Amino acid sequence: MRSPLVAIEGLSKTFRNGTLALDRLDLTVAPGAFLSLLGPSGCGKSTLLRIIAGLTPPSSGRVAWSEGGLEGRIGFVFQEPTLMPWASVWENAYLPLRLAGLARPAAAPRIDATLAALGLAGFEHVYPRELSGGMKMRVSIARALVTEPRLLLLDEPFAALDELTRFKLNEDLLRLWQAHGWTVIFVTHSVFESVFLSNRILVLTKRPGRVAADVAIDLPYPREGGLRTEAAYAERCRAVSALLAEAAR
Repeated sequence: MRSPLVAIEGLSKTFRNGTLALDRLDLTVAPGAFLSLLGPSGCGKSTLLRIIAGLTPPSSGRVAWSEGGLEGRIGFVFQEPTLMPWASVWENAYLPLRLAGLARPAAAPRIDATLAALGLAGFEHVYPRELSGGMKMRVSIARALVTEPRLLLLDEPFAALDELTRFKLNEDLLRLWQAHGWTVIFVTHSVFESVFLSNRILVLTKRPGRVAADVAIDLPYPREGGLRTEAAYAERCRAVSALLAEAAR
C-alpha cells in the first residue's frame, strides 16, 4: 500500500467563542484520491479544509504529511471566486506565480495552457465583471492549478451555480484530475455531486464533526454525464443519502 499523502490524527478544533467544530477526527488520504467531505451545515467541513491548508490551526491533534511535505504544492479554491476585479483573467491566474517570484515570460506557457484546459482561451484579457459565475469559477480554479499542486482543496466551489454549469464543471474537473493525478479533497452539500466525482466519501456528523461513515465509490472512471441516469449511480446516491440522514441525527 502507498503511504498516505496526508494523515490527520485526533484532530479537534474549538473556536474562541467555545464552539467545538471538530472532535477527535482521524483521516488518511492516499495520493491520487478524490475524496469528498459530506455532512450537515456547520459540521466542520470547511474548517477541516482550512486546517489541512494551514490557514487555521487545530486546537489539538495534528496534520502529518508524507515525506518532504507539501509546502507550496497546495491549491485552494474557495466557495466564492475572490478574483481581483481590476485585473484581467490572465493577471488573476498569474497572481500566485507572481507572488512566488516567477517572471512573466517563464510563467506564460503554464498560464496559457491552464486557461486553455479550462475553456478560457480567448478570455485572457477579459475582466471579472464581464464573466458569468461559471467562468469566474473557472478562473479561480485556474489560479489554483497554475501552481501545479499535488493537493487540490475545493470548498463548495460550484454551490452557487446553475445545474447545467455545475454538471459541466464537475466533468471538466474530473477530466483534469485524471490527466494530472492530483489528490483532491472536495467539500460539498450535494450527495449527487459527491457520488459523481469521488472514489471516496467521508460523511461527517452534525457539529461537532466526527467521522460517521467512510464510503468507497466503486463506479468506474472516466465518468461522463450519462452516468447520472444509470441505476448504479442512483443506487449509490440512495446509500450515501441514508448515511447522511443518519449522521444528521
